[in-house]
Amino acid sequence: MRKRDFLTPIGITVGFVIIMLAILANAGVQGFVSFLDVASILIVIGGVIGSLLINFNVEQIKLTGRVLKESFNQNERKLPDLIKLFIRLSEKARREGILALENEVEDVEDEFIKKGILLAVDGVEPEVIHDIMNAEITAMEERHERGRMILVKCGDYAPAWGMIGTLIGLVLMLNNLQDPSSLGPSMAVALLTTLYGTVLANLFFIPVASKLENKTEEEIFIKQIIIEGIIGVQSGQNPRILEEKLSAFLAKDSKLKQWNDEKSTFVGEGLNEA
Repeated sequence: MRKRDFLTPIGITVGFVIIMLAILANAGVQGFVSFLDVASILIVIGGVIGSLLINFNVEQIKLTGRVLKESFNQNERKLPDLIKLFIRLSEKARREGILALENEVEDVEDEFIKKGILLAVDGVEPEVIHDIMNAEITAMEERHERGRMILVKCGDYAPAWGMIGTLIGLVLMLNNLQDPSSLGPSMAVALLTTLYGTVLANLFFIPVASKLENKTEEEIFIKQIIIEGIIGVQSGQNPRILEEKLSAFLAKDSKLKQWNDEKSTFVGEGLNEA
């Protein structure tokens, strides 16, 4: 289940607001207006877009919107709930047989879990299940990498085009030294393009790319737990042993604060069902 991740827009907004307040505090409203330059914006944005069109194909560029949307969402799935699911499946498989899980899987929303359980129900060897599921993880990781690479390249290109804008501004300034009135606008282009490119790279492109990388690592970690749970259910492991095995993936602070609070209630429910 996914929900909105408010930290990403809050972080971006806070960064921009603090920069604007710093400018206003030192330069005032009139000074702030001098930090707005259309030519500088066009150089940075146009340069980044042009570089992306050269570097990536159409299909990869289409991923940009989806990748940006993903950075504003987060997975609400919790490890204790996931462990509970596999313990319940394990208990059902031990009581009624592995084929009984075929009806149970209809209520599972996660397609990765559903696929693994169906493979187990079909009697596929654990080693084969492991290979199939890991191949899917690898494909997911490569897919995420391709989408994230667009933002990584934007983080590289934005400061570079800022420097190009600086060179353009310096050339314009040097070509018009005889006209003092042109020095100010030319210097503005020279400095503001570097500012725009650096801010865009370090406040948006690079942090968002890093966040997507962290989300991919978290998803891989969760999928590895799912694989262990599916193999444990298929092999008929004792639910309590499977519980201890999967709970080892939880962080120590999570075990103490979250898992232990729910464990006693869950164990009591499992005994009553048995």
